Amino acid sequence: GGGPAGMAAAARAAEAGRAVILVDDNPELGGQIWRATANPWAERVARARVSVLPQTRIVASPAPGRLWAESPAGSLELECAQLILATGARERFLPFPGWTLPHVLGAGGVQAMAKSGLPVAGKRIVVAGAGPLLLAVAAYLRAHGAEIAAVCDQAGWAALAQFGAGLPGSKLAEGAKLARTLRGVPMWRNAWPVEARPGEVTIARAGGKRRVTVACDYLACGFHLVPNTELAALLGCATQNGCVIVNARQETTVTGVFCAGEPTGVGGVELAVAEGEIAGLTAAGAAPGAELLRTRAQQRAFAERLARACALRPELRALPQPETFVCRCEDVTHARLAAQPDGRSAKLLTRCGMGPCQARVCGPACEFLYAWRPDAVRPPVFPAAVATLAR
Repeated sequence: GGGPAGMAAAARAAEAGRAVILVDDNPELGGQIWRATANPWAERVARARVSVLPQTRIVASPAPGRLWAESPAGSLELECAQLILATGARERFLPFPGWTLPHVLGAGGVQAMAKSGLPVAGKRIVVAGAGPLLLAVAAYLRAHGAEIAAVCDQAGWAALAQFGAGLPGSKLAEGAKLARTLRGVPMWRNAWPVEARPGEVTIARAGGKRRVTVACDYLACGFHLVPNTELAALLGCATQNGCVIVNARQETTVTGVFCAGEPTGVGGVELAVAEGEIAGLTAAGAAPGAELLRTRAQQRAFAERLARACALRPELRALPQPETFVCRCEDVTHARLAAQPDGRSAKLLTRCGMGPCQARVCGPACEFLYAWRPDAVRPPVFPAAVATLAR
């Protein structure tokens, strides 16, 4: 992974004298947080002479220390003595009527598309869902000329106040900066989207007691983030509560496999960088400094508070109607899935989770809606050419 955690890990390991290969599926380093923007870690990776393989995805691991990957140039096999996983996170989507319409996009997805050239100037956008990403996305879009019709967060004022109390000064300063950028934008708490139609969205407000319809060109909607743990699970790394388990050295339950950043628990860029540095140093046989360990502890405490503040409220389980698609790859409706006893039966009888996204979208939604545990991960982690798997 070539986001903050992956770049920090690669740079520190290379600076400690190890030969390092950094694999990322994007054309440029930076991940989602630093997409299309300069960052100091990319320069540090270059100075450390890290070998970078862009537009490359790991699809399987036939044996410990061996990885099969695909790139535009074809398939390749990588061998390593130590492996650091920094696979980041993705947005959680919850299905509701109209969520598959063209103007309904992920909150982070809209931001990424805007960074890549999507014109948002003059567009009227509703930002909705859960988590601090909503404010960051709204601020970015407004700074680039969009009209933010409203920011809707499913969390209540009490949960947000509890989260904000006692935050370190740096976090409060970030929040104050976002507040200044979004001055005048309606901020609705206890609010979430219940139905999207072409050119508008209906929002439940006051905890669902009343509804308002808002005209918009785009609905940017995401319910916090889900760690990308598929590759870790494929390698046999243990997980707990959807996150990869690591020790104080950032090493997983599999010897020689380390993990850093969002897969160990969503906590933001500062935590990702700190964990990446620790993973890179310890994998290279060097000891991280006390200040670095202290930073990780502080940011991990912040991440735990963030997880509590972003906990999804039970009312959101009532969002999908019987005819609402939950698995959009295979067109499987809520009614068909609600009739299944577990995720395995749903997969066998409805093909839920068997489409191109391999349950990356519907999997977290089904886990929340039906309390299904994630199924076992099998190779390939991503859709792959037969030639790659026949190596």
